[in-house]
Amino acid sequence: MVSGGPEEVGGKGMGYKEEVEEQPDLLQEVKPEFAEATAPNGGVPEVRPGVPEVRLTWRRWVIVFVFSSYSFCNAFQWIQYGSINSIFTKFYALTPLAIDWLSMCYMIVYIPLLFPVAWLLDKKGLRLIALAGSALNCLGAWVKTGSMKPHLFPVTVLGQIICSLAQVFILGMPSRIASVWFGAREVSSACSIAVFGNQLGIAVGFLLPPVLVPNSEDKEKLAHHIGIMFFMTAGVATALFLLVIFGLNTGCFYALSTMLNRMVVINYPGEEQNAGRIGLTIVVAGMVGALITGLWLDRTKTYKQTTLLVYIMSFVGMVIYTFTLNLGYLWVVFVTAGVLGFFMTGYLPLGFELAAELTYPESEGTSSGLLNVSAQIFGIIFTISQGQIIDHFGTEAGNIFLCVFLFIGTIITGFIKPDLRRQRANLDNEQTRLQGNKSQIMNYGVCALTPSFPTPAQ
Repeated sequence: MVSGGPEEVGGKGMGYKEEVEEQPDLLQEVKPEFAEATAPNGGVPEVRPGVPEVRLTWRRWVIVFVFSSYSFCNAFQWIQYGSINSIFTKFYALTPLAIDWLSMCYMIVYIPLLFPVAWLLDKKGLRLIALAGSALNCLGAWVKTGSMKPHLFPVTVLGQIICSLAQVFILGMPSRIASVWFGAREVSSACSIAVFGNQLGIAVGFLLPPVLVPNSEDKEKLAHHIGIMFFMTAGVATALFLLVIFGLNTGCFYALSTMLNRMVVINYPGEEQNAGRIGLTIVVAGMVGALITGLWLDRTKTYKQTTLLVYIMSFVGMVIYTFTLNLGYLWVVFVTAGVLGFFMTGYLPLGFELAAELTYPESEGTSSGLLNVSAQIFGIIFTISQGQIIDHFGTEAGNIFLCVFLFIGTIITGFIKPDLRRQRANLDNEQTRLQGNKSQIMNYGVCALTPSFPTPAQ
């Protein structure tokens, strides 16, 4: 809640006597309070020395939970086709690449729309962006419920494109929500929690579709099960939209997620459900990694060192995954995929936060948006390239292709200068506030100690 001006005593203005009596309280240690963002359009309220401030409130956790929920739903819709690629290929009588495009359309749509949406975020604030993202997510889910016939593939493409429009509004929000609603000591953790919802959606997208849509030669049966999945998604999206109304390492990850079903089925025929569980393992491990890295950043502020270490471990994890995928032991694939997911998905909040530090005082939405553009571009390139390499040379060659680019990314990360501008600005603001409060204390002390002598009569 926003604090008001100085309170009145007994309905009357405070006199000099009351001020003198309260002087000892002013000499106590001054503890700075962090502001809650309730300014118009999601702006951050101005902090001035000696003026009552806006305080953090529990409502910030509701905000990040609501955002994470519909980010979850949007991410689920991104991967729900790729996680059962072989089944949709059979149902729509298309090539695997055609189904892969349902995933890649998310990446394609994001690129040209980043800057218009970033401009809207800066000019109109979080409320409009959140409503637009949730509404488009809901609309796209309902459009896809009309595509439950083998000849209606264009309808499912339309629904997926609408969902990809929603993604443009959603992906740029985690850093902005963290900076607007949370204190300086919580921004990295809040950003990690916001990203957590998106990754949880991908995890469930790997787990549920193989269970809801079992492999069958009967297309009528497939249509029935696909309809169940689409209507469940539409119902969740609608509920989240109503709730909102009322209240690049990453490029490799995209390619790996899109191609996971094909890679596992090639090496382990008939294991579609285990392919989904392996995807679940990757993302659940990544969610743990994302939370741990966010908490670690808030505690240590070692942005460059942590980012470089996680990038190195992502590369090592990818190498291990590459050369253990074809050993014939599924449990080994689960373990190596979990290690890979822990570091590769855990890198996401690190990238957002490091970019926000390096580009301050530019908008967090712009910096995270540019990172996502890079991820979409490389995601498209890596998905197409890896798919072709897998088709012609096998899964090991396709994964080595990703290892090469992860190694290049690791080298480039090592040359980044750790110029933490946002941290310096937060430190300067806190020091300024403390100095202002100390100055106010000294002024009160002078007033209390200086006697007031009557003016002699002439």
